[in-house]
Amino acid sequence: MAATNHPNIKDGWFKESQTLWPGQAMTLQVKEILHHEKSKYQDVLVFQSANHGNVLVLDGVIQCTERDEFAYQEMIAHLPLNAHPKPKKVLVIGGGDGGVLREVVKHETVEEVTLVEIDEAVPRVSKKFLPAMAVGFQHPKVKVHIGDGFAYLKENEGAYDVIITDSSDPVGPAESLFGETFYDLMRKALLPGGIICTQGECQWLHLPLIKTVLDNSKKIYPVVEYAWGAVPTYPCGQIGYILCCNEAGRDLRTPARSFTKEFEASKLKYYNAEVHKAAFVLPQFTKSALGL
Repeated sequence: MAATNHPNIKDGWFKESQTLWPGQAMTLQVKEILHHEKSKYQDVLVFQSANHGNVLVLDGVIQCTERDEFAYQEMIAHLPLNAHPKPKKVLVIGGGDGGVLREVVKHETVEEVTLVEIDEAVPRVSKKFLPAMAVGFQHPKVKVHIGDGFAYLKENEGAYDVIITDSSDPVGPAESLFGETFYDLMRKALLPGGIICTQGECQWLHLPLIKTVLDNSKKIYPVVEYAWGAVPTYPCGQIGYILCCNEAGRDLRTPARSFTKEFEASKLKYYNAEVHKAAFVLPQFTKSALGL
């Protein structure tokens, strides 16, 4: 379902501007609108850009581009998975484009990964227009559940070694995924020694929100960490990751397992063991604001 216009596209350029990042905007040149629909939950747009490949946009916010998606997918998956000594069962909440699934199944210890996505339109559209990410859906270890993450967590206590929440920003359908109730539900769904990793917003824009989430998480988990990495098409060119573990004394900053150098060179584009450690090194303004 291609369209000839979209409210965020004018004179051949897509413009992303939001109250979450006031006074600034991200623009990408559009070659062609490939798909546009109003799903049950959100506005779904895919366009072919001039130099970033196909771009997935939800409610006017860029979720991923073919050019740089690997930076986000690899970090949100491999930070928690390599911090765990032997992850077998993994849950992904959100991530309907399939990119996180693609990365999770690179771990030989993983026996099963379940994706819970509330909006069926995201996997459907991604399979058609983002095949390099949606390849994750094809793996035999993958199960897909279309439904609400809250309800799923309540029904699956003590079930997972690692839970990854690949959410959009805290507006619309993803708003509740940043609250204390959700983090507690994730804790209950973990096995002993389990780890969660969630999208942690931008330290240049959202430090008060990040501090609130971290402070709430510390009430629930004995180990809470904040990491970050570069993604050029996200606001200010970077994104954070919040990692929590339900076992006191665990070191999430140092990989418990590492890929071989050969694997890193051939199968990965962003993450490696050195990047894992460096991701937790924060600039002073962030440490001060977060009380670290």
